Parts: sequence; C-alpha cells; structure tokens
Amino acid sequence: MLDKLLADIVGAANVLTAPDDTRPYFTDWRRQYSASAECVVRPAATAEVARIVKLCAEHDVAIVPQGGNTGLSGGSVPTGRRREMVLALGRMNRIRELDRLNDTITVEAGCVLANVQRAADEAGRLFALSLAAEGSCQIGGNLSTNAGGVNVLRYGTAREQVLGLEVVLPDARIWDGLRGLRKDNTGYDLKQLFLGAEGTLGIITAAVLRLHPKPSATVTAWIALDDPAAAMELLAFLHERLGERLSAFELLARNCIEAVLTFAPGTQDPLPRPYPWYVLVDIADSGEESALRQHVEGALAAAAERHALADAVVAQSGEQARALWRIRETVPEAQFTNVKHDISVPISKAAQFIERAGARLAARYPDVRVYAFGHVGDGNIHYNVGPERLVAERLAVNRVVYDTVAELGGSISAEHGLGQLKREEIRAHKTPLELELMRTLKQALDPRGLMNPGKVL
Repeated sequence: MLDKLLADIVGAANVLTAPDDTRPYFTDWRRQYSASAECVVRPAATAEVARIVKLCAEHDVAIVPQGGNTGLSGGSVPTGRRREMVLALGRMNRIRELDRLNDTITVEAGCVLANVQRAADEAGRLFALSLAAEGSCQIGGNLSTNAGGVNVLRYGTAREQVLGLEVVLPDARIWDGLRGLRKDNTGYDLKQLFLGAEGTLGIITAAVLRLHPKPSATVTAWIALDDPAAAMELLAFLHERLGERLSAFELLARNCIEAVLTFAPGTQDPLPRPYPWYVLVDIADSGEESALRQHVEGALAAAAERHALADAVVAQSGEQARALWRIRETVPEAQFTNVKHDISVPISKAAQFIERAGARLAARYPDVRVYAFGHVGDGNIHYNVGPERLVAERLAVNRVVYDTVAELGGSISAEHGLGQLKREEIRAHKTPLELELMRTLKQALDPRGLMNPGKVL
C-alpha cells in the first residue's frame, strides 16, 4: 500500500522493493550493518521530499536519509527495529547556481562531491572539501556528518564550507535558508542544527557552499620521520615557515604503507628505504609553482638541518603527486577488517595518544598491530587495531582506545559521525547536560522520532 502511494509522488520506477534492487541501500559500506526496510524511494525535487515526509508521518514510517552510503558508522542504513524506508537522494543532483562574485555554489543534496569540486574548478574556484570517497559520496551526507577530509587544516570541516541550507523538517515543512551571506546577525544560526546531525532533525535537500580562490601552484612532499612526536614538531616548524599555505598534513605508520604495497600491486614505495613513520603534505599558493617549490624545498632543507626529518621527496609532476596521494587514499581499503576508530585529540597531544594507546594495547594483546594514519594536522587520527581476531573483542579494544582519548580531552568521533556504531558509547563521553540539550532539540523538532531513528541518540 505505502509503495503505491509513494509511486504517486516519485513514479513507480523510483520506488524500489525487489531484494536485488534494495540490497545496496540496506547495507553500509563496511558491511557491518544490514537491515531491511519497506522500500527505497528516490525523489527528484525538494517538493517531492516534503510530500514523502508527510505521507510517512501519516503512516508512522520512519525515514532513513541516504546519500552515497559511504559512511563508516552505520548512520545511513536502516536499523530494522521499526517500520522504515530509505530516502535515497541521488537523483537530486543539480547545481542550482554558481556565483563567482560571491564565491558560492548552490547545490542539491545528491550532488557527488567530485562533481561539485569540478564545477568550482571550471569556474576558476576551489571547493575545499576533499576526501577519499569524493567520487561517490554526496553533499547531503557530507554535511549531515560534518565530514572532514584532508584540507581541514587550512579550510575547516564541512561545517565551515556552508553558508545556507534548505531542509525538509519532520513535519514536512520546507525551511528555505539558502542565503549566501558571510554576515547575518539576526538570531540563532539555524543551519548549525542540521550540520552533523546525521539526518535526525530533518533532511538537508540543498546547500549554499563557500568557494575559495583556486591556488595556481601546489607542491606535494613525502617526508620520513622517526616517530609521531617528530611529526608534530615538523608540523609546527612548517606552519612557521609556510603559514596558511600548508593545506594538508597526513600521518602514516609504516605498516599502512606495507598494507598498501600488498593490496595494490604496482604501487611504489616513495623512498629507497623504509622508515617508521611518514607525513604527506600539500602546500598551495598563488603565483608560480617554481617559486613555491623553491620555498618548500628551502623549508624542508632547514628542517633536515635541525634533524626534524629523516628523509623527504618532493613530487616533480602532477602524476607523481597523485601517486603519493593514491597511497594515502588506499590505506582504508588495504587494511579493511580490524577494529576501526576515528578519534581526535588536541594537536599537541596527538603523539602522546598514539604512544599511550599503543602501549596499553600491546600490554593486553601481545600480537596487536595498530594502523595509525590520518589528518594529524588537525588532531584527527584513524586508529585501526588488528589482527582480525580482535574484531571479536571490539568492546574491550574500544575501551582502551576511548579511555585514552578521554584522558587527553579528545573526541571518539572526529569526522565519521556516531550513527549506530557509537550511539551507546557517546553516553560515557557527553555530560548529562549535553545529552539533555541534544534530546530537547530532538524532541522539539522530531517528537515522533521519525527522522533516522536509532542513530546519534
């Protein structure tokens, strides 16, 4: 019955009920969460989303918004605990406007991130959000999880890229907040409620995104180090020498490189001999690339004189730079089955976290193998714990990692969101008042709990 009513809104071809059609929408990317729902609905316009929300409310069917389904916390798939349907936004993929003078681009939630980047690039601008899944993830999901990526160091998270939103509320009203303003001091900043809320307060259908001047020169370097503490000292030194031109600063343990070399035959080790740790850095600026390269090479030479690095190579072409970045982007797939963590700590404590958590895990699990990598320039570390047998002891491993995070004043979710994965764990890390305020917002906007139930709270 419901599927026929939904078909009246979006057309029968865009209501999926056959198991072969719905299966990809019901299982998350990591294949950790899978549950059935009544159907998958694919709207093409905001007005259709509003009608779907109204109809589902009338039938007491919960809505699971889904973008590219590339999330890592089970936030974009059904829980199977009640009547649910998946609202797949991929057909809402139009770029509504690009304003070069205002440096903004207005896009629908189903736009693939790489397509937004391309549109900005063709207009001589930069859309700064960049992450490994950019060829398939969608803007609505990026904003709903407040995605991070490699450029947070310079440009901030997804939250910082947003000037305005369009949102379908749980009561089916449409909030048009698509304002491209840098300054709007007229009360509460309502868009912030929906950024990072994982679709639990409403459905983001479009956004006004901030664009930046497009750098004319980029230099990429692969740097070898003895330990994470050296990486943090190098970060401070490069910031002093290069300032805001430092766009990305990615840490990788040696075993991450070995995993990639095994997983992706043909991948080349960037340096002639192995080192315990590496950082991959991007430095971008206006002007001539030769001048920037000279400046970067001078900074690296000065760091070497101070024994702040062990070795380094600077990419001599765009293809060499892309090859270095492919190593970094392949790391998640190259060590797929282990206990994964997406944590953040103050930048000054990143090395301390890696050392302390590693020692505690080794004391408990002598065969432990930690794959530590990620956006250490902003304090975000992907801290994955193997071997595979430890997946069965996930809760005990989590306890070691999360207790260490708490000691250092960090967060158990830096950029992947809470979803189903960390829904219960967050109770141990938020104060009772914080949880009360979050529940108050949820109750005020979605009193019937129809928006992405079983996630976040």
